[in-house]
Order: sequence, then structure tokens, then C-alpha cells
Amino acid sequence: MNSINNAFRSSDAQRAFDDLWGRTLSRVSGDLNRLIYVASTRDYNSGRYHHAGLEAHFGFEAVGRALENAHRELFWKLSCSPLKELVSELELYMLCSGESPEELLRTWRSLQPYRVAVPMDVDPLAAHLFFSNLKLGLEVLQTRRSRPPLHP
Repeated sequence: MNSINNAFRSSDAQRAFDDLWGRTLSRVSGDLNRLIYVASTRDYNSGRYHHAGLEAHFGFEAVGRALENAHRELFWKLSCSPLKELVSELELYMLCSGESPEELLRTWRSLQPYRVAVPMDVDPLAAHLFFSNLKLGLEVLQTRRSRPPLHP
């Protein structure tokens, strides 16, 4: 019974994961935007993930597993991205945020809100690498914005 029950749960989690990607994440531009979105579904007090719409169809446990899996996949994809791609992800995030680029850069460089985007139980070295790469990406963008335009 347990193996059947576990297979059913895995099936529900997979279907919830597929639904999440098909209906939501595929419509979000960029992996950093997706990462921030999925991280925002995690309760900061309990570490559990919630998505009312998905939970109504697939149940709390399956949706929690699906969101956690999506969170980890996006984190690792971005963590392994070359700096040039990460800078492009940051540029897209700035564009989609609705905030002024100057304000977003200032806030991200000082408050470092991206720290909450790391999944729980990630190796501290991987988290440190992710933070370092984001900081470098932010510095690249800040440098680009502060340079005077070249005139031919």
C-alpha cells in the first residue's frame, strides 16, 4: 500500500509541476523572474510552499513538492549560468519589475533581497557562489549605467 501511495503522490506532484510550468512559469519571462516568483510562494516562517490554485486541484503535499522542485531546478540553472547570461537575466528582471533601474540596483545592492530566493538546505558554498555571481552581475549593470554613452 505504501509504495502505491508514494507512486500516487509522486504522480500528483509531477502533474502539479507540469501544470505549474505549463500555465504559469512558461508565461513568466526569464529564469530569474521565475525563481523570484517560485521563491515568493514559500512561507518565510515555515519554509512550506503554497499555491492556492494548484492546491485545489492537486493537494497541499503534491503542490509543495512541485514548487520545491521547480525552485531547486531554477536555482541550479541560474547558479550554473555564465556571468553574461546572469547579467541578461538581471536586465530582464529590471525591465519586468516596473521599478526604475537605478532604484532596483540601489535596493538590490544594499538590501540584497535575492537572498530569500535560495532554496532551503542548499549547500552553503552553492548559495555563496550564487550570491557572489549576482553581486558581480549587479556591479556590471551599475557600471554600464554609470558610463557616459560613446559618441562617434
